[in-house]
Amino acid sequence: MRVKATGLAVLTASALLFTAACGGSSGGGSDNRGATAKPNGSSSSAKTRTRLQMAALEQGDVPGYQVSADSTATGRTRPQADKKACQPLADIMGDEPNPQARETVNRGLGSQRALGLAVAASLSSYKEGDAQRLIKDLRTAVGACSGFTAALGGGSSSTYAQVKARPYRIGGDESVSWSAASTQVNVTTPVHIVVVRQGAVIVRFMTINLGAPVKGKAQELVEVPRDVADKQLAKVREVLG
Repeated sequence: MRVKATGLAVLTASALLFTAACGGSSGGGSDNRGATAKPNGSSSSAKTRTRLQMAALEQGDVPGYQVSADSTATGRTRPQADKKACQPLADIMGDEPNPQARETVNRGLGSQRALGLAVAASLSSYKEGDAQRLIKDLRTAVGACSGFTAALGGGSSSTYAQVKARPYRIGGDESVSWSAASTQVNVTTPVHIVVVRQGAVIVRFMTINLGAPVKGKAQELVEVPRDVADKQLAKVREVLG
């Protein structure tokens, strides 16, 4: 399956874009291309990265989705919000949830049943205090930010409007969920983001629906698929405890 995503290269986390552009790619659940690693070279860092790879979704884990490792995660610029209060939300759109992430592994999923539906699922290791602070900062930002523009340099940017907290029941120690309408190159698409803390691990889900341009409320057009979220959290608990 291929989902056309021309002009959406700054829209979301690189894993989601990789799937949207190359949804027909195979596998990728066991290689290291989907890892954004801090360049410390330590054995503990490599061990953490390996465990995150083991806990990340693989092809066949969720029926009806093509799963790919993100090969574009390294070397991207951190998104910059035009409003300071919105920076945590801009960070979430990048290759890692925020700069405090120690290691991040990204996966992209393209739906084989709903053309245009794409999901990013990433796992990041943190100090537990930093992970708790991230959830708190996101909740504050969602409440303070109704919209913002995120820039990546080189003249690329994406505008997020209709930012609104959204109920989404999910496991983990704590979570935050919100919807938005993202506009880039005059195309507006609905986005739903769910961030979950499981101990010192942050699980980030981001879903877009390229097949449902926003004409009304973005919140009504897309939702993080339950089967994807449930399977990813189950693997995190199984592998990482």
